[in-house]
Amino acid sequence: MKKFTGILVGLAVLAGLAPLSIYTVGEREYAMVFALGELRTVVDEPGLHFKLPTPLQNVVYLDKRILTLDEGAADLVQTSEKKNLMIDTFVKWRISDPRLYWVSFQGSERAAADRLSALLRDVLNVAVNKRTVNQITSSERDVAMREISTMLQARVQDVGIDIVDVRMKRVDFTPEISESVYRRMEAERKRVAAEERSKGAAQAERIRASADRQSEVILAEAYRDAQKTKGEGDAEASRVYAEAFGKDPEFARFYRNLEAYRQSFSEKTDVLVMDPSSDFLGYMKDSKR
Repeated sequence: MKKFTGILVGLAVLAGLAPLSIYTVGEREYAMVFALGELRTVVDEPGLHFKLPTPLQNVVYLDKRILTLDEGAADLVQTSEKKNLMIDTFVKWRISDPRLYWVSFQGSERAAADRLSALLRDVLNVAVNKRTVNQITSSERDVAMREISTMLQARVQDVGIDIVDVRMKRVDFTPEISESVYRRMEAERKRVAAEERSKGAAQAERIRASADRQSEVILAEAYRDAQKTKGEGDAEASRVYAEAFGKDPEFARFYRNLEAYRQSFSEKTDVLVMDPSSDFLGYMKDSKR
């Protein structure tokens, strides 16, 4: 009976200690097991795990997910042209080594964010100070962000943090230089527009010159073909006339005289002074000829 009672007591003790000795680890977290304040084990496998009852051992959890650092305030950074820019950035990061992270920040996400923010401002200045406004805003923006990410990763690798990505959300000019920048941009756009108009005018002139040249060539070829056709027609007419006149020479002379009369007296006001005995008037004097 006493033995049975002892077993029951032991089971009761185990049942009471079980909740203090069992802990679970989720897929999105690290579990850090401490023994009397000393870090003993880091567990990153999800599932059910065991430890010594509290207060002999206790568990602290850290987030395994990708975290975001977004202060919401832009940093004032100077370019290689000594122009001030307001650059708003954000960082995606996660805990890569829980032990180093705990030693560095005692598990405080706020402390880690403050450290990241200070380091980000430092590497942002390094990357922007050697570039122009145009490079930061357009031509080398992606290169600059990759460079910032690489430099930031090199500075946080000894505190157990992994940098996933760094992005510039917004790049603005400071108010005191915005107006001058806008004027310069406007002047540049006007210069480009004038250059494009000049190119267009030159192209139009070339097109008109080409069209005029082609028109002259077409007209010359058409005139040549017309004269050729006209000459062929005149030759054919002369051949027909010659063939017809050869059959009746007297009719040919009569026809030529009529043509001469028609051309000589084409207008009512025409006056012709000549000898009446001239052969030219022969058919007019003698209708029997």
